Amino acid sequence: MEVEIGIGKSARRAYGFDDIAIVPSRRTRDPEDVDISWEIDAFPFELPLVAAAMDAIVSPRTAIEVGRLGGLACLNLEGLWTRYEDPEPLFEEIAELSAEKATRRMQEIYAEPIKEELIGARIREVKGSGSTVCASLTPQRVERFAKHVLDAELDLLVIQGTVVSAEHVSKDASRQPLNLKKFIREFEIPVIVGGCASYSTALHLMRTGAVGVLVGVGPGHACTTRGVLGIGVPQATAIADAAGARIRHLDETGVYVHVIADGGMRTGGDVAKAIACGADAVMIGSPLARAYEAPGRGYQWGMATFHPTLPRGARVRTDRCASMAEVLVGPAHDNDGTLNLFGALRTSMATTGYETLKEFQKAEVMVAPALKTEGKVLQREQHIGMGR
Repeated sequence: MEVEIGIGKSARRAYGFDDIAIVPSRRTRDPEDVDISWEIDAFPFELPLVAAAMDAIVSPRTAIEVGRLGGLACLNLEGLWTRYEDPEPLFEEIAELSAEKATRRMQEIYAEPIKEELIGARIREVKGSGSTVCASLTPQRVERFAKHVLDAELDLLVIQGTVVSAEHVSKDASRQPLNLKKFIREFEIPVIVGGCASYSTALHLMRTGAVGVLVGVGPGHACTTRGVLGIGVPQATAIADAAGARIRHLDETGVYVHVIADGGMRTGGDVAKAIACGADAVMIGSPLARAYEAPGRGYQWGMATFHPTLPRGARVRTDRCASMAEVLVGPAHDNDGTLNLFGALRTSMATTGYETLKEFQKAEVMVAPALKTEGKVLQREQHIGMGR
């Protein structure tokens, strides 16, 4: 439905997770009978999870732990773990910075050049545990470091930026932008690419040969892109549009490309809504920063937080409160939905009668602006449960 913004300008109405609700079907199931496993390319996972490629969340050690719990973790190959042999003192410093000094000091810390030998070392560290190894690079650096990730036998590469398009146009003849389609089709390992937030961009990214597309521009808890640049699409609509592109691409080619919801999820209910809107899996950041094992010491920041000329992220406090296992698979010791995220997904699917993720993608959803406020006056007044 289009809304008139003014004479000569109209716009679609878009919806975020807080705007919608999943509608129960005519049947229910036992949670034990629900299958939330996910498989991308040749790699199976017990959880439909990718831990976001953010320094405060994924270290080699936490990547191994996420893998042990049944998920996939993505290591940022342009972060502290490849710029410093021992970044632990820097995590301590970042956690102690005042809000006023954090951005400028992080710009200085991240000005340290990436050390090519550390790329292979970090990948091999995770691979030595037997876990599937996933890591990210930006489009600007992927060709430069491609050989190093191949030599280290990376399993899955994520090409990730704020917005990634299949067609970058530049009038500067000296610049040779990444030919995404050529690179992905010639690369020896499967590639996930993103982010995007529209039907057309998702479809074009799928046509590059990527095995998965990240959906989300600016929804992350530490991201300020929507304020700095004024761009973005609320996640429920963005995911549904990308899922529509997936159907068209499947009809055209017979190839199924995974839609991975990236950002904007805080609770198990948000994860469930992402799947119900059409996602195959979710990429989560800030909720995992609350784990004791997370290297951020109770803080979280995104990939664009330390941009040298236009930072598009904030260092946010997340407060560590549980183990990584408790955050992902429980047991939960709080009632606000921020722990046991995938136990919540399983229970949501069981309560609404769906057995698999593919079935759950077809669940009925409705626009529900009163979902989080109806009957919750006491919780809001007391700042407990859904009123926090």
